Amino acid sequence: MKKQRPVNLDLNTIKFPPSAISSILHRVTGVAMFFALLFVIWAWAVSLGSAQGFADVQVIMDGFIGKFVAIGTVSALTYHILGGIRHGIMDMGYWEELESGNTSANVVIGIWIVLTLVVGVALW
Repeated sequence: MKKQRPVNLDLNTIKFPPSAISSILHRVTGVAMFFALLFVIWAWAVSLGSAQGFADVQVIMDGFIGKFVAIGTVSALTYHILGGIRHGIMDMGYWEELESGNTSANVVIGIWIVLTLVVGVALW
Protein backbone atom coordinates (compact mmCIF):
# COMPACT_ATOMS: atom_id res chain seq x y z
CA MET A 1 0.00 0.00 0.00
CA LYS A 2 1.44 3.38 -1.02
CA LYS A 3 1.11 6.07 1.62
CA GLN A 4 0.33 9.60 0.49
CA ARG A 5 2.44 11.54 2.96
CA PRO A 6 3.34 15.17 2.43
CA VAL A 7 6.98 15.65 1.54
CA ASN A 8 8.71 18.91 2.42
CA LEU A 9 11.73 19.42 0.20
CA ASP A 10 12.22 23.08 1.09
CA LEU A 11 14.89 22.87 3.80
CA ASN A 12 14.60 26.59 4.55
CA THR A 13 11.20 26.02 6.16
CA ILE A 14 12.41 23.37 8.61
CA LYS A 15 13.12 24.70 12.12
CA PHE A 16 15.16 22.44 14.36
CA PRO A 17 14.49 22.54 18.11
CA PRO A 18 17.40 23.55 20.37
CA SER A 19 17.94 19.96 21.48
CA ALA A 20 18.47 18.88 17.86
CA ILE A 21 20.86 21.76 17.21
CA SER A 22 22.78 20.82 20.37
CA SER A 23 23.07 17.20 19.30
CA ILE A 24 24.21 18.14 15.79
CA LEU A 25 26.77 20.61 17.20
CA HIS A 26 28.13 17.88 19.48
CA ARG A 27 28.82 15.69 16.44
CA VAL A 28 30.20 18.56 14.35
CA THR A 29 32.61 19.61 17.10
CA GLY A 30 33.83 16.02 17.39
CA VAL A 31 34.70 16.01 13.69
CA ALA A 32 36.25 19.49 13.99
CA MET A 33 38.49 18.31 16.82
CA PHE A 34 39.68 15.40 14.65
CA PHE A 35 40.79 17.80 11.93
CA ALA A 36 42.26 20.22 14.47
CA LEU A 37 44.27 17.34 15.87
CA LEU A 38 45.89 16.91 12.46
CA PHE A 39 47.10 20.52 12.64
CA VAL A 40 48.32 20.06 16.22
CA ILE A 41 50.25 16.89 15.35
CA TRP A 42 51.82 18.62 12.35
CA ALA A 43 52.81 21.63 14.48
CA TRP A 44 54.34 19.38 17.15
CA ALA A 45 56.26 17.36 14.59
CA VAL A 46 57.65 20.44 12.83
CA SER A 47 58.47 22.30 16.04
CA LEU A 48 60.35 19.35 17.51
CA GLY A 49 62.30 18.74 14.31
CA SER A 50 64.67 21.70 14.57
CA ALA A 51 65.10 25.15 16.00
CA GLN A 52 64.06 26.64 12.66
CA GLY A 53 60.93 24.45 12.62
CA PHE A 54 60.05 25.68 16.10
CA ALA A 55 60.49 29.29 14.96
CA ASP A 56 58.33 28.64 11.88
CA VAL A 57 55.51 27.17 13.96
CA GLN A 58 55.82 30.05 16.40
CA VAL A 59 55.40 32.56 13.55
CA ILE A 60 52.35 30.66 12.26
CA MET A 61 50.76 30.50 15.72
CA ASP A 62 51.35 34.23 16.26
CA GLY A 63 49.63 35.02 12.95
CA PHE A 64 45.96 35.16 12.03
CA ILE A 65 45.71 31.53 10.91
CA GLY A 66 47.32 30.18 14.06
CA LYS A 67 45.08 32.22 16.33
CA PHE A 68 42.02 31.30 14.29
CA VAL A 69 42.86 27.59 14.53
CA ALA A 70 43.66 27.85 18.25
CA ILE A 71 40.40 29.64 19.05
CA GLY A 72 38.43 27.23 16.86
CA THR A 73 40.05 24.21 18.47
CA VAL A 74 39.41 25.44 22.01
CA SER A 75 35.86 26.39 21.03
CA ALA A 76 35.17 22.93 19.56
CA LEU A 77 36.68 21.23 22.61
CA THR A 78 34.66 23.45 24.97
CA TYR A 79 31.36 22.70 23.23
CA HIS A 80 32.13 19.01 22.92
CA ILE A 81 32.82 18.77 26.66
CA LEU A 82 29.69 20.78 27.57
CA GLY A 83 27.55 18.77 25.16
CA GLY A 84 29.04 15.53 26.45
CA ILE A 85 28.20 16.48 30.03
CA ARG A 86 24.66 17.32 28.91
CA HIS A 87 24.31 13.98 27.11
CA GLY A 88 25.70 12.16 30.16
CA ILE A 89 23.15 13.81 32.42
CA MET A 90 20.42 12.86 29.95
CA ASP A 91 21.70 9.26 30.00
CA MET A 92 21.12 9.26 33.77
CA GLY A 93 17.45 10.09 33.17
CA TYR A 94 17.38 13.85 33.63
CA TRP A 95 16.42 16.56 31.11
CA GLU A 96 14.64 14.04 28.89
CA GLU A 97 11.37 15.97 28.71
CA LEU A 98 10.88 18.36 25.81
CA GLU A 99 10.98 21.56 27.85
CA SER A 100 13.92 20.64 30.08
CA GLY A 101 15.84 19.16 27.12
CA ASN A 102 15.45 22.36 25.10
CA THR A 103 16.32 24.50 28.14
CA SER A 104 19.48 22.50 28.83
CA ALA A 105 20.44 22.75 25.15
CA ASN A 106 19.98 26.54 25.19
CA VAL A 107 22.02 26.83 28.40
CA VAL A 108 24.87 24.74 26.95
CA ILE A 109 24.90 26.76 23.73
CA GLY A 110 24.84 30.02 25.70
CA ILE A 111 27.71 28.96 27.98
CA TRP A 112 29.67 27.82 24.92
CA ILE A 113 29.25 31.18 23.18
CA VAL A 114 30.36 33.09 26.30
CA LEU A 115 33.39 30.83 26.85
CA THR A 116 34.36 31.07 23.18
CA LEU A 117 34.26 34.87 23.37
CA VAL A 118 36.36 34.83 26.54
CA VAL A 119 38.93 32.51 24.96
CA GLY A 120 38.92 34.55 21.76
CA VAL A 121 39.65 37.77 23.62
CA ALA A 122 42.31 36.08 25.75
CA LEU A 123 44.14 34.50 22.80
CA TRP A 124 43.90 37.43 20.41
